[in-house]
Amino acid sequence: MTVSIYRVLSEGGGGGKLVAVFPDSEGDLQARAAGAGAPLSVFVQSASLSEVSLRVFTPIKEKGSSDSAALAALTHLRANLLDVTEVQMGTETLPAQLCGGEWLLRQGVPEVKAIKADLSPVGLSAGRVWISSLGRPNLVAEVSDLAALDAFTPDAEAISAVNQSTDSTGLILLTTDGPGRADLSFRAFGPLKGFLEDAASSNMLACAVGVLGASNRLPTDTNLLRAAQRMPGQPARLSVQFGEVEGGTEVWVGGSAVPVV
Repeated sequence: MTVSIYRVLSEGGGGGKLVAVFPDSEGDLQARAAGAGAPLSVFVQSASLSEVSLRVFTPIKEKGSSDSAALAALTHLRANLLDVTEVQMGTETLPAQLCGGEWLLRQGVPEVKAIKADLSPVGLSAGRVWISSLGRPNLVAEVSDLAALDAFTPDAEAISAVNQSTDSTGLILLTTDGPGRADLSFRAFGPLKGFLEDAASSNMLACAVGVLGASNRLPTDTNLLRAAQRMPGQPARLSVQFGEVEGGTEVWVGGSAVPVV
């Protein structure tokens, strides 16, 4: 069957992530993913009105799960799905819902606590710092504005050292400043997770939104946010739905998936 390529979570038609969507899961999936011409490939194993089962591959290995891949597959299958469905990938099952024409995936309720941490090794001055976790603890630090966020130059060894000293696995830089209509902007780093910087990270954005919730800085007149992820040269735009629940802030994250002609 013909493969379809989607640009997911893109900013102004560029950036985001490219995902190849295969409507079947037959044959040598790894070989098909290697020849797809995209960093991620997703194969539809099965699909009903309310359930979708997917397998996700990079060109060299099976990935297990990917929110970007799920968003591309859900968009591809939209005509055959209800507005609320479940996505199974690897060992994960994620609720998904259609909101304003975009699919959102439930990330959960981040566990958040404020801490003191020395950020000088990564070139940041002392400020408000938190640990926010959705399975993996991320260090979240707030910077003054968008210019400071964009000017940050990551150093893998320094970030790893700060993560190790704070018992965290990733670093999120956050500001409530943003381009266009964005309500917040962020960057996501994870040398201990195997990458220096991620271009579009739903999980790490959810951790950042959890921090805003714990700080009582989420808006009270809406439950939706627009977020700009600012990896240099690969900007992304993500959508967030949030709600206060017992224990914190429940967060859903998603965004656009547009076919690439």
